[in-house]
Amino acid sequence: MVTKITDGIQVSVETFYQQDYSDPLRGEYLFAYQITIFNHNNFPVKLLRRHWYIFDSNGEQREVEGEGVVGVQPLLQPGEQYQYVSSCNLRSDMGKMQGSYRMMNTDNHQLFAVKIPPFEMVAPFKLN
Repeated sequence: MVTKITDGIQVSVETFYQQDYSDPLRGEYLFAYQITIFNHNNFPVKLLRRHWYIFDSNGEQREVEGEGVVGVQPLLQPGEQYQYVSSCNLRSDMGKMQGSYRMMNTDNHQLFAVKIPPFEMVAPFKLN
């Protein structure tokens, strides 16, 4: 698990190889990742947007941007956390993701960026 705190927002990421949904013979590898966002601030924050950079070990790079996460724009009160699971498909057995969330302090409506720490996705058989 990797963790980073930016402006009082802690982001932790854990990854899981999805063997049942991968087909190495076709160059298809699916990874799930679980993200926990914790608000250490004394004000509520709302997650508005996400921006991802996805790197495949075969040299492919993708960029994904959009509203919210998994279809929602969660509001986190002080001391609250929000957790979600999503997935990423790669064309090789290892890769990396990193990015940022655009968040808003709902007390004063100021926007700020929260970094998502870089995390690796590696098929378990690659580690042997």
